[in-house]
Amino acid sequence: MATIAAIAVPVALGASYLLLAGAAYLVSAAFQPAKPEAPKPEDGKFNLKQSVPPLVYVLGKVKKAGDYAFLEEKGGTAYHITVWAGHHIKGFTQHWLHDEPATLSGGNTVSAPAHFNNKVTILTRLGDAASTAYANIVAAFPTIWTNDHRGDGRATVMMAVKSVDTESLQKTYPSGMPQHSAEGEGHDGLIDPRTAEAGYSENFAVFRYWHLAHPVGAKLTINALHAPDWAHAADVCDETVQNREGDDEPRYHGGMWFRANNDPVNVGRLMDQAADLLIYERADGKVGVHAGEFVEPDVRLTANDIINLNYDPYKRKASNVLAVRGRFTDPEKGYNTVDAAIYGAPYPSDDERTKTVENQAVKRHNHMSRLQKLAYVRARAPRVRILAHYEPARQVPYRRFIRVHMPPKLTEAVIEITGRPTLSLRNLTYEFEGIVVPSTLYAFDATTEEGVPGANVLPVERDDIPVPEGFSPTVEVEEVGGGSSAAFIKAIVDFQNDLFQYELEWQPTASGPVQSALGVAGETEVRSTYLADGVEYRARARTWSTGASSNWTDYVVLTATADPTPPNDVTGVSGTGGAGQITFNWTAPNSANYHGSHLYWHTANVFGAATLAATEYGAPNAADSRIVTGISAGTRYGWVVAINGSGVEADPVATGAITVT
Repeated sequence: MATIAAIAVPVALGASYLLLAGAAYLVSAAFQPAKPEAPKPEDGKFNLKQSVPPLVYVLGKVKKAGDYAFLEEKGGTAYHITVWAGHHIKGFTQHWLHDEPATLSGGNTVSAPAHFNNKVTILTRLGDAASTAYANIVAAFPTIWTNDHRGDGRATVMMAVKSVDTESLQKTYPSGMPQHSAEGEGHDGLIDPRTAEAGYSENFAVFRYWHLAHPVGAKLTINALHAPDWAHAADVCDETVQNREGDDEPRYHGGMWFRANNDPVNVGRLMDQAADLLIYERADGKVGVHAGEFVEPDVRLTANDIINLNYDPYKRKASNVLAVRGRFTDPEKGYNTVDAAIYGAPYPSDDERTKTVENQAVKRHNHMSRLQKLAYVRARAPRVRILAHYEPARQVPYRRFIRVHMPPKLTEAVIEITGRPTLSLRNLTYEFEGIVVPSTLYAFDATTEEGVPGANVLPVERDDIPVPEGFSPTVEVEEVGGGSSAAFIKAIVDFQNDLFQYELEWQPTASGPVQSALGVAGETEVRSTYLADGVEYRARARTWSTGASSNWTDYVVLTATADPTPPNDVTGVSGTGGAGQITFNWTAPNSANYHGSHLYWHTANVFGAATLAATEYGAPNAADSRIVTGISAGTRYGWVVAINGSGVEADPVATGAITVT
């Protein structure tokens, strides 16, 4: 029973030998190394790499990382196995990579956020007594990980991360190797004192009932706990209350996790504080609990029962608590510790005379607000110390609330017991301390008392690098010396950011090498190298920032034209028909950029519908001729068009009607 005295805070004990045993525990504990406190939410943000980490116990719904059991790389894929809990759990509800919630598609591949590009795979095991090894790990590392590496009784997560090329690294993994954490519903083997059946729960009374009977807690047996008390406490925790928005929520529900080496006293305190539980030893020796509710006292002490009463109104201007702050874990804000609305009115100076209620197992703002009100009322309540005769006070050690009637200071006052009642066998008296509280101690009007919490910093969602806006490539020409010119692509985009660089990519549409050029940061113009004259190209662009790129724009098709000026028209054009052929005759213009002539024919005198039959190259100011065969019989029409080196045409010159036999 000494353990109970250490774990239950506060605790009312009914026998003096227990007090002595409890004192012995505290004395011995003073010479022992301090055990770590229960972990806070921020303690579970990173996967732990340690040779043999203590087991983790998860109660209710929490978000946390895990402990590494395996980390190896093969074939460009990194394989991670982390232990999320040291027992069987109900299931995982959401996976996170860094601060981004992950969506899993077929094959358990991360399909969102999209920047992971289906390169990450996540598999889980819930911690069955006879689990199964991860097949992909066994296949990749058969010499060090076999089918016997099952992880029985451990809830685990396997994450496989594929490598990418250097160009895609920052875009795919902007924060480096993905840091996995998961939201999950924890231990599903908690015994409910109302049904004696094991299952999942978020009820704090069920948590504490399990903790007292578990080796990481008080190490008691279930038979040592008074089940009716605990069943009633579980019912109280399940009661429905309304928050400030009018929504229903359970009175005392939440979630927490801790390690096997965490101090059970601190772990128990979290549960007791979160549900305002008070653990005590009953007259029959079993461990009972007072639920977090007001119970009309059945013990009433009057002036005839009280030997001595010290009353302290506790009204000190220099030290009275004016307000209570609250800190809890908010699932809607990434399971970070956040501040609740202040209960009370802090003094407007550096000395605010406030106290703080902090409990990482609480997950709702209304829940924390109710705990703040309880702390506020108790901190400001009058104090009493009472010495009473044994017979009328013999039930005091087993009660949380009693009634005292001793006018004028106490008229039918409700006293909440705050210390261990002390029994004097010599004098047959009980001495105890308490505070004067209203019978409405647990009443709470959320619409007027809960308040609105302040704004909290939320993780900024990652924005993808934007695609270039206003992408408009054109073919430009410049002199390259010796009277020659060359074509290139000039791309212009809209200004978006001084740090952005824009990349231009081009390639012949008829296949060929892909080339690209990167502009200067902050500049909105990028140009290609010189292009092959007369070749058709497709061009596109993308944005670069801090080593990562955006998606490409759509292709724009362009034709390289080094000389956009057509030569003069040909002269002396004529056409002579023959058997299935036409003989074209013409004189080239005296133009320095003349390169040749296009020959067209058609069955009607319409150039727009004519067919290009041949190209004849020649010198300027020279008579030229070309026979075109494969012409069908009948009256036909021809045209000769001068072209320059870029294929730019002059005006067509007609041959007139031609008879083909």
